[in-house]
Amino acid sequence: MRPPPVYTDMLMNESLLATLGFGFVLGLKHATEADHLAAVSTIVSERRSIWHSAVVGALWGIGHTGALLLAGFLVLGLGFVIPERVADFLELGVAVMIIVLGMRLLHMHIHKHAHGGKSHIHLHFEDDRHSGGAHSGLGGWRPVAVGVVHGLAGSAALTLLVLSQVVHYGGAGLGFAYLIVFGLGSLIGMLLMSSLIGLPFCFGSRLLHRNVLSLRLLTAILSTGFGVVYALRTLEKLGMF
Repeated sequence: MRPPPVYTDMLMNESLLATLGFGFVLGLKHATEADHLAAVSTIVSERRSIWHSAVVGALWGIGHTGALLLAGFLVLGLGFVIPERVADFLELGVAVMIIVLGMRLLHMHIHKHAHGGKSHIHLHFEDDRHSGGAHSGLGGWRPVAVGVVHGLAGSAALTLLVLSQVVHYGGAGLGFAYLIVFGLGSLIGMLLMSSLIGLPFCFGSRLLHRNVLSLRLLTAILSTGFGVVYALRTLEKLGMF
């Protein structure tokens, strides 16, 4: 005996909502991955307010989601398959990007000036010469570029999951919906994480500039070190190390 149509539709709707809800939760979790936080923290460390830190996370999410949707169009719409070796090279690109961001943060200069008849020497990060640590030009779009790189690198595993599970039961339309919800979850997750990361830099700059200097130096060292380890592991996967 077949179940009533209304009951069948209800089950399908519940299954659809569960699938999309699962994608949203995975997106939130995806934002907390170590390589994402390592890259974003170097940018957040240059900001002086929680609002600006949150904007960094949102811009990262926009770039990340855009890259995933592009990959989804290629895979779901055109049937393009991302080879595993290409995915490994994209991961290597992420590692190099993290190293560059960390090394850039380590770029400092010595500033000497006279005050009250005495000379003082101060150590500044390169971007401290700009007002409030803000950047002009394309600097504000750096989080978007970082998000795009992360999105492309993670697209192989994600689209494989979508193809093997979501698309199998709901078709390409559900697959695209899953990618959008996943991307929204990662955007919100990174917005929250970047705000939390920005807290010590925001309050540290108000209390004592030296605190921010130490925090940024620590962030630069940890991010660069993580990038080097990440790169070595990826090179090992590629058989190049």
